[in-house]
Amino acid sequence: MPYIQEVGNQPEKLPISTLSDLWYHERTKAISRSLEGYINMIDLQDKSNCPTIEEIGEYVRNPVFMQFCSEVKGAYKCNEKIEYSMCSLEKGWNVKFKKSGKSLCTIYPREGYFTILIVVGRKEKTLIEEMLPDCAVELQNIYNHTKEWNGQRWLMIDLEDKERLYNDILRFIQIRRNS
Repeated sequence: MPYIQEVGNQPEKLPISTLSDLWYHERTKAISRSLEGYINMIDLQDKSNCPTIEEIGEYVRNPVFMQFCSEVKGAYKCNEKIEYSMCSLEKGWNVKFKKSGKSLCTIYPREGYFTILIVVGRKEKTLIEEMLPDCAVELQNIYNHTKEWNGQRWLMIDLEDKERLYNDILRFIQIRRNS
C-alpha cells in the first residue's frame, strides 16, 4: 500500500525514494535523541584531556555524584583534585579529596554511579569496627570481605543513591579525617 500524503485537499502518493528518505530522516532523528549526551561525553582514559568536575558529573549522570562531592567539600573545607591514575586496575581520571595532606577518599566515576575508595588504616580500624554493626549490611559485607594488607583495608564502595550507604560512607570519611 503506497504512503499517502495530503497536499492541500488532494491526497498525493509519495515516491518510494521519498518514503526511504522520510524513514531515514525520522530514524536518524530518533537515534540522535537517544544518543544525546553521549556524543560529547568525556573519555576518562584520555590522559591528554583533564576533565572538570562538572564534566565528570555529566559522565556519571547521577545527581548523587555532585551532591556527594559538595558535601565532602563543605564538611571538610577541601577541594577536589582530579588526577589521572596509571593503576592497571583503575586506569583513568578520578577525583581525590584530601585534607592537610591526608587522603579522605577517591572517587572513580562510572556511567550511572561511582565507586568510592576509602582506606581504613590502623588509626581508624577500632572506631570503624565499633560502628560497623550499625552500618548498612552491604558496607559490612564489603568491610568483612576486604582483606587487610599492611594494616589497611582498601574499601571500594559503589554508590548510586542517597540511602543508608551514603551516610555510612560520610561517617567513615569523618572518622578518617579525625584520626
